[in-house]
Amino acid sequence: MSETKRLAGEKAIEYVEDGMIVGVGTGSTVAYFIDALAGIKDKIKGAVSSSEQSTERLRSHGIEVLDLNATGPLSLYVDGADECDPHKRLIKGGGAALTREKIIAEASETFVCIIDPSKQVDVLGRFPLPVEVIPMARSLVARKILALSGGQPVWREGVVTDNGNLVLDIHNLSITDPVALESTLNQIPGVVSVGLFARRGADVVIVGGEPPTLL
Repeated sequence: MSETKRLAGEKAIEYVEDGMIVGVGTGSTVAYFIDALAGIKDKIKGAVSSSEQSTERLRSHGIEVLDLNATGPLSLYVDGADECDPHKRLIKGGGAALTREKIIAEASETFVCIIDPSKQVDVLGRFPLPVEVIPMARSLVARKILALSGGQPVWREGVVTDNGNLVLDIHNLSITDPVALESTLNQIPGVVSVGLFARRGADVVIVGGEPPTLL
């Protein structure tokens, strides 16, 4: 598994061009991308990071981490996913960084998603769908989600996002219309972000293997 993740992460380096500020996601596959990015760090202007975890790894390699407010639009964002369907729509947020990941994806011209083959599914929902919520709204949002989706929301206890919020994981979903569900859940007061990347999915998906394949 780690080998396929490494191959996917290293393949994504091909999308990095000289002078870029690179959007960088979070997770075990992205860690391999960051390590590979270190090898060409003199060719890039820096990175915008989606989490404190990735920021720490980038800085450990001597890569400057920049504020998205200062950089403006980005050319490239590289991140992983917990699930990917054939239309390159994703579930993300297993690492609780979904909101910042969604912000950087929205700011980027090209979103390259790097996954190992186990993350490919025909229909999203086998992996519990993460939803970041304001702490005071946790129970309210859980009740609304249960009524709207039929899925079972479970509080990810002990986890606080980098934004100071909580995460609900929605189990028992079969997401046949991820764009509609993303929109519906986003309307619930107290929801900060939904781990469905459907309205803005990936532009390119790299599936780790020997050789890596593109979707």
